Amino acid sequence: MTTIGIILGTTRPGRVGPQIAEWVHKTADARTDADFEVVDIADYDLPLFDEPRSPRIGTYEHDHTRAWSAKIAGLDGFVFVTPEYNRSIPAALKNAIDFVYKEWNNKAAGFIGYGSNVGGARAVDHLRHIAGAVQLAAVYSQLHLSLQTDFEKFTTFVPTDRHEAALEQLLTEVITLSNALAPLREA
Repeated sequence: MTTIGIILGTTRPGRVGPQIAEWVHKTADARTDADFEVVDIADYDLPLFDEPRSPRIGTYEHDHTRAWSAKIAGLDGFVFVTPEYNRSIPAALKNAIDFVYKEWNNKAAGFIGYGSNVGGARAVDHLRHIAGAVQLAAVYSQLHLSLQTDFEKFTTFVPTDRHEAALEQLLTEVITLSNALAPLREA
């Protein structure tokens, strides 16, 4: 069965991203067309990129890189949950993406951004460009969540019905594209 990773894209203490990732996971778990798991980059303790060779070679010296490589390689597609920091994605997420290369190739990616001004739209836009560079195929649908209107007191996530419908569409697109790309991953 197709397995989709819900990538939690920040490691900051006090982050609200885990609430969003759990909401995505709970919604996704009700589906029968794929398996889903939350992948928290904080669990991998990735330092700033420290491999002596390019990730395109696929030979890793460090245990943390091998563990991260195995996790990403074992997934068929992704839903990225990212905050917007200074009009872009968190450095920890960019670093995690940069650690591996072939493990991302020919897989689908959907994006959920959140932030205070434009619901993470600029972070999602940057993440789309980065995804293309590692041969991730971005789906059309995306979600933008506002810390001002989708969270109580900027800290407690309270999704609305309109977000539920948009999330279902995003998940459908990620699963469908992941399945369509499967022959390229197997080649």
